[in-house]
Amino acid sequence: MRTGSSVIQSTPCRSVARLSGVTRPRNVATAAGEMSPLEVLRRENELLKATVAEASASIQELEGSLSSSNVPLPQGAFAGSPASIDSRALAPEDYWSPTIDVPAGYVYEDEYGAITPVPSHDGTECLKWDDTLWSHADHFRYRWNILKNIRNAIDQNEGGMQKFSQGWKIYGFNRGENNGRTGIWFREWAPGAKALALVGEFNNWEPKEGHWAFKNEFGVWELFLPDNPDGSQAIPHRSKIKCRVETIDGTWVEKIPAWIKWATQEWNEVLFNGVYWCPDQVGAPGEVHPDKKYTFKYPRPPRPRALRIYECHVGMSSEEPKVNSYSEFRKDMLPRIRKLGYNAIQIMAIQEHAYYGSFGYHVTNFFGASSRCGTPEELKAMIDEAHRLGLIVLMDVVHSHASKNTNDGINMFDGTDGMYFHSGARGNHWMWDSRLFNYGNWETLRFLLSNARWWMDEYKFDGYRFDGVTSMMYHHHGLSYAFTGQYDEYFGMNTDVDAVVYLQLVNNLLHDLFPNCITIGEDVSGMPAFCRPWYEGGVGFDYRLNMAIADKWIEVMKHSDYDWGMADITHTMTNRRYAEACVGYAESHDQALVGDKTIAFWLMDKDMYDYMAAPGHGASSPVIDRGIALHKMIRLITMALGGESYLNFMGNEFGHPEWIDFPRDDTYDPSTGAFVPGNGGSLEKCRRRWDLCDADFLRYKFLCAFDRAMCHLDKAFGFMSAPHQWVSRKAFGFMSAPHQWVSRKDEGDKVVVVERGDLVMVFNFHPTTSYTDYRVGCNNGGAYKLLLSSDEEVFGGWRNLSKETDGDHVSFGGDHDRRPNSFLVYAPSRTCAVYGPADWADPEADRKPAGVPGLGVKELGPYYEY
Repeated sequence: MRTGSSVIQSTPCRSVARLSGVTRPRNVATAAGEMSPLEVLRRENELLKATVAEASASIQELEGSLSSSNVPLPQGAFAGSPASIDSRALAPEDYWSPTIDVPAGYVYEDEYGAITPVPSHDGTECLKWDDTLWSHADHFRYRWNILKNIRNAIDQNEGGMQKFSQGWKIYGFNRGENNGRTGIWFREWAPGAKALALVGEFNNWEPKEGHWAFKNEFGVWELFLPDNPDGSQAIPHRSKIKCRVETIDGTWVEKIPAWIKWATQEWNEVLFNGVYWCPDQVGAPGEVHPDKKYTFKYPRPPRPRALRIYECHVGMSSEEPKVNSYSEFRKDMLPRIRKLGYNAIQIMAIQEHAYYGSFGYHVTNFFGASSRCGTPEELKAMIDEAHRLGLIVLMDVVHSHASKNTNDGINMFDGTDGMYFHSGARGNHWMWDSRLFNYGNWETLRFLLSNARWWMDEYKFDGYRFDGVTSMMYHHHGLSYAFTGQYDEYFGMNTDVDAVVYLQLVNNLLHDLFPNCITIGEDVSGMPAFCRPWYEGGVGFDYRLNMAIADKWIEVMKHSDYDWGMADITHTMTNRRYAEACVGYAESHDQALVGDKTIAFWLMDKDMYDYMAAPGHGASSPVIDRGIALHKMIRLITMALGGESYLNFMGNEFGHPEWIDFPRDDTYDPSTGAFVPGNGGSLEKCRRRWDLCDADFLRYKFLCAFDRAMCHLDKAFGFMSAPHQWVSRKAFGFMSAPHQWVSRKDEGDKVVVVERGDLVMVFNFHPTTSYTDYRVGCNNGGAYKLLLSSDEEVFGGWRNLSKETDGDHVSFGGDHDRRPNSFLVYAPSRTCAVYGPADWADPEADRKPAGVPGLGVKELGPYYEY
């Protein structure tokens, strides 16, 4: 498998300027008949040509360009002008992460792209990135031919992908007309069913004559319910509803409609009920009302050059032992995430799942937002607020399998074990105890493609993290299988080509309709061309999760500090395919579950319960000192080398000391049959202890502060970016810095030296030895200064290396570690330090009102992006 690093730059993507010491709220305004607010944002982004030295002149030039294009410039539209805002009056999050403002009454609506025709090549365009793949070119041609045939069939029989992917407008419940009467259409695909009726609160759970559906020649049951004489809907908004189905074997069952948009469980009931969700009124933009359809107010943030993802779970995000709500998350968590410096959230467990303890991965209702956390409109309001704060919102979507639950889910809807799934053993995942989709089935394609579009259309998600993709792509599902990188493992009889083609189709759909959509695939196999565009013949994802890194850290932490291999660590970090972007992360959300260990637990274990008092507030221990030092180093080197984007799971940024234990009853492991004791349904450990992070007398605050500084360093210097999107951005006034080089991985000294963009990062993993006048190589000449040190007091360090006392480091020419320049540094034991151009260093930056504690970057840095 070829690996490599990237040397190009990313496309312009944010409506923010790199200015001289100022920032602004991102104001969106328009006049009647002029450009839309979203277009004003885009035009601003395209024309921005500011530099730090020429900020004022550049702003005037930009305003002049926009005025000549008849674009209105209301007061504050470009609040980045030095005269428009005083950074001394701003909190750091307002300075570094400005909000988006829109005019009163503004309504956001998506602007869709066109569906791209299938290119005329044979599916081997992606092989230009790896010549060794030509040995398996026939496989690429084979799956490309299947893709073309399906696209052609959709065009011929369904009116194209645009219409085919909006199945929710046909299936489930929809307002419409029949013979001149207004009412509710209901449709359900259940080819094996013998009879089907609607039952619910609207008919006291007993079907009347007009409540029985008719089956057409395609196995679709249809029913029309006209409005009542007073004009009210035959099924009231928020009323419970189910299908009463006579299955293929004559058994009568009650099922939740497959396309239901909300399902709820009463406190005193075991089963879920479908809910007819159709508010009669439409709310004003941004208005949250229990009985009004939410109207989106804020535009989607532009796609960032690199993602800093905060992975989160709404239900367990509260400090209290309870299931948190969308509304509480909106008010409490989103500001916290913004303050930390992340630019994206990835939300787990959105699709309804009857079993809370499944972490959201055993989906029962694919189109329903999880009712434990609130209503669909409250989820929309949460996403809209995230957009106002400039946060990309990704959804953890599950299309790899479905819950086996026959009472609440879609399994055996008509009494057969097929329908959307493979029948027999092939349709069952023995380890996950779940059903496996048949991606070669027409209605399965309609269901899943529509589902992918639904959440983007209806809720304004900005993209997805696709769960369990390795399981999808191979008949063996990656179980008990070790991938070695041999291409026969990816392209042969083991491959589920139907599943791979589905992934190409869904990436085709999402990226065409929503050009700024982001898709991330959870693939552990290393499938070649996984992150090449579908139109090249690739699978089409933007990013692959670099899952090997978390496993490597677990392996490393089991050994003595003296045995940590610097080359081993850096190889795992950088071992990824050329021109295929990855999201790096140091630890997975699974490690936070009961029975596993987070990095903080691996490093500090039980000492976290007794010795986490901050200096002056109680006793410490060598275990805690070591753990805090290494926790910071592990996270920074992962961000620096692990990929073109970065992910952190909620709470891990401060070393959360408690595991996650969802409320659960006694059960049995489906793969082994072993008894698994429950916890009595307790929520005590299913929460996040923000009080520990916020407590001034505990050391958790130090880890959180370092994580915050790390994220803001990337804001300022753009040292992460996606290789296949890099182009020069100098013409736009800001740019990213994708240059990556590991110049030293010294096993004796336990030192790693990394270059990312203009930065030089020095990691000393040695447990006892510090180095004075340690020579490190660098690409650029000139003077360097310390921008970030893990040894700062605000990060729980000893201040042996601090920007307050460190001076200039003037580089000198001459080869060192294969670098044209070098300079001398002090590298204390178990510290990491980041050096950058002296012109962009300000040791007093964090003493200013808008400064980030511990970060010594001048103003917003040279390559600032939100």
